[in-house]
Parts: sequence; C-alpha cells; structure tokens
Amino acid sequence: MATRVATSATRRVFVQWGAAALVGLLGCGGGGTGGGEAGGGGAEAGGAATGPILVGEFGSMTGSEATFGQSTHNGIMLAVEEVNAAGGIGGRMVEVKSYDDQGKTEEAGTAVTRLITQDKVVAILGEVASSLSIAGGRVAQQYGVPMVSPSSTNPQVTQIGDKVFRVCFIDPYQGYVMAKFSRENLKYDTVAVLYDQGQAYSKGLKDDFIKSYTAMGGKIASEQAYTGGDQDFSAQLTNIRAARPQAVFVPGYYTDVGNIALQARKLGLEVPLLGGDGWDSSKLTEIGGQAIEGSYYSNHYSHEEERAEVKEFVAKYQAKHGQVPDGLAALGYDAGRLLFDAMKRAPSLSGEDLAKALSGTRDFPGVTGTISIDADRNARKPAVILEVKGGKPTYVATIQPT
Repeated sequence: MATRVATSATRRVFVQWGAAALVGLLGCGGGGTGGGEAGGGGAEAGGAATGPILVGEFGSMTGSEATFGQSTHNGIMLAVEEVNAAGGIGGRMVEVKSYDDQGKTEEAGTAVTRLITQDKVVAILGEVASSLSIAGGRVAQQYGVPMVSPSSTNPQVTQIGDKVFRVCFIDPYQGYVMAKFSRENLKYDTVAVLYDQGQAYSKGLKDDFIKSYTAMGGKIASEQAYTGGDQDFSAQLTNIRAARPQAVFVPGYYTDVGNIALQARKLGLEVPLLGGDGWDSSKLTEIGGQAIEGSYYSNHYSHEEERAEVKEFVAKYQAKHGQVPDGLAALGYDAGRLLFDAMKRAPSLSGEDLAKALSGTRDFPGVTGTISIDADRNARKPAVILEVKGGKPTYVATIQPT
C-alpha cells in the first residue's frame, strides 16, 4: 500500500482510498493565481493567493495494476516533501489531493473532473496507463488545467492538447529501442508478438516495435492478441511455438506477462520474452518466477545506474519505504519535481502561465535522465534495457535518443 503522510489538512476519500496531503513551508517570487474557475488552492477567487497550492493526482491505487499507482504516488509524495522542506513555492504550502481510479477509464475521467471542479487544483499528476491518461487528459484540457503524466507512453496522450505533458519517453522510441536491442545486441532474426488488444499502450507499442524491427531486417514470425485479464493463453502460445521464433515480444502489463511466461514454459516455449515498461513491478517475478528469467524489457531508469541523481533518490526512497524504487516511483518523483520547477518559473499559477513554463523545460536533471520538453510536450530522454536475472531487474544498457 502507498504510504500516507499525516497532516493537519483534511484528507478526502475517493473510491475507498485515502488521499495523502503534505503541508510545509514554501518560498519563491511571484505569488500565483488560480486557473480561473478550475484553478484553486487558496483565496485566488477573492484576490491575493493564499493558503496551500493544491495539486491533484489520479492513479490506479487498487485493481490489477495497483503497484503502478502506489509506486507513482510514493515518488510524487517524496517530491512534495522535498519542495516543502526546501522552502517551497511563493511562500505557500503544497497539498496533494489523490484519487483512486481503480484502473478504469470512466473512473479516471470522474476523478479528474472532481479534482478540477470541486477541489480546485491548479495542476494534475497522472496517470500511468495511457488509456487512463487519455480519459483524464481530455477533461484537463477542457478545463485548461495542466496535466503531467509520469509514465503514459502512447503518443495520443499529449496529442489531446496544449495542457497535457509527460516526463517519460513515448512508444515510437520505446519500440525502436527494443527492436534495436533485439537485432543488434541479441542478434534475433525472427520474433513473435503477443499483445493486449484492449490497451492503447500495448497496441501502440506493438505497432512501433514491428515497424522498427522489420525496417531493420527482422521478421515477425507470428502476431497474436489477447485481452487483459485473460487466464488462458494456450491457443496464442501454441501458434507462436509453431512459428519457431527466437523471442516473443509481449508489450503488456506485468500481471498478464507473468502468467504468459508461466504458460509459455509449460507448453515448451523456452525462448526469451521481450517487453516494455509495463513490466516494471516487483510482482512480475512474484507471478512469473523462474519462467520470466532471462527476459528483457525497456524501462526509464535502473537503480543500479551510477548517476548522482539515481543514487540520491534510491537512498531517500529506501530510507522512507524500505525497498528499492521501481521506474514508476522514479517517474512519479520526476513528474512532481518538474511540475514544481515550472511553478517556480511561472509568473502565476494560471493554466496558461503554468503550461508555458512546463513547455519551456530544458535539461532538467531527472532521476530517469535529463529531461527536455519538446514542441509536442513530450520528454526527450534516454531509455535503459533491463534483464530479469536472479529474480531482479538487472541493468544491461542505456539507449540514447538519436
């Protein structure tokens, strides 16, 4: 479960999950104003900005991908704790209102609507799953409230409009990275694909991998589909086994991938599995066990990297939560820090001013790499390749953007 931080602020509950509110001292020039009807967090409507700056968060705190939401929340709250301890923003406190969307698109839209219209947040952090970020992002764009997704990689997320940003790389790059690694590092000539037809993330990453892999001379031996939550993958895996690929690209989420690995080995399909950042959870090896060993996936960072930003973050996170942070925690931390940096640079906290400040982010020293926001509000940054080895993700390589 996500750690909750006790404060004197009233904490609200959405779908039976408690929002974590953290209060501290803040300081920076240029007192902000709320984004009109949508913005809030103080007395903006009455004139001078006072009281806490309210930032919204929506995530999958429960449901099949609950570790995504919980890790992201932990990273965000660590960033909030640090900005407050360092003096904060404009002499005002930062408070986070967090709602659980249960991994459901309809709940994501409802959560963002409530954050904007009832809680009067000035900005929103979320989601992990691209389908949920698309649902929430449409609402944020409608109300003119900036939203920063920590880890939604489907290109459609930021195509919603000029108020939607992300701090992660996008699927065309992630697909290219895995195709390049498969062809140049692993020397695979034939790869099969098994994807979740119900997820924008999985479908997009599948398409981008196939495009890059075939352009590099590779052959797709078989392309099979499933629906997230399925329990039986035997038909698809039997077809893949008959095609005799050297590996299987499975751009799904860890819950399904672990089960796919187990069933593949039972059917005698022993080739490595390949994937994307949707694999990033300690639950992957808990579910897949030995079956997932020797498989590879792309991710946003590795806790084994030697960069100072990584070492400092890992030490702080371990001290607070007693475990090594995954990539979702690192992205949540970077999303929060990047948003607070933009708040400090913005002349006010209106939606327009804050969006312009976010758009102007260049060479931000993130844990997941140096981040620059491009003209499409995407982050230009590197990716890493991890191998599941000894039950743990092990750093293999860093692939820089071209």
